[in-house]
Amino acid sequence: MAINLEQLSGKDASSGLKEALTTSANKAISQLSRTDGFLGNEQVRIPLPDNLKQVEKMLRQLGMGQKADELVTAMNRAAESAVQEAKPILVNSIKNMSLQDAKGILSGNEFAATEYFRRSSGTAITEKFLPIVKKSTANVKLAEKYNAYADRAAKLGLINTEDANLDAYVTRKTVDGLFQIIANEEKNIRADPMGQASKLLQKVFGAK
Repeated sequence: MAINLEQLSGKDASSGLKEALTTSANKAISQLSRTDGFLGNEQVRIPLPDNLKQVEKMLRQLGMGQKADELVTAMNRAAESAVQEAKPILVNSIKNMSLQDAKGILSGNEFAATEYFRRSSGTAITEKFLPIVKKSTANVKLAEKYNAYADRAAKLGLINTEDANLDAYVTRKTVDGLFQIIANEEKNIRADPMGQASKLLQKVFGAK
């Protein structure tokens, strides 16, 4: 027989949700940190900023498409290198989750858990990713060219200031990609709680 949220004990609600969050985070990080985790996934693949598409088009017309591809590949490889570092931050966020947070997430929208993760750990993850991204792109000569061009373009109002620095742009897109995949995992758990291996997950997410 299905139970409702009010019938769940505080312990079950909290434990079940923490298990779900851990599962979602681990799956997302495992998926994204492998080779082509970002580059091979159109949902999170990091492209050149939209406002630089014209530059990319020009490079390809001049037979320099390989250079554009190298930059895109380097950006996505940097993301794949950085994303693993989110795990301890997400784990800490799970440990610090209150019972009130847990019940709010369980009664919230289909992405309430992902939104909690972003609120509680988004800033710390961004700060952790940035130096790793910088290290990954340091040896890519095109990164310097991108930054020089983008800085000029930003001053002219041609691109957003937040896209004017390659490392900051890649870091932001890496964080967005991580939370996108976590959201996918959360949606799957909510949509099919009975398909989960854990009886506690079935109990908690099967409650109405």
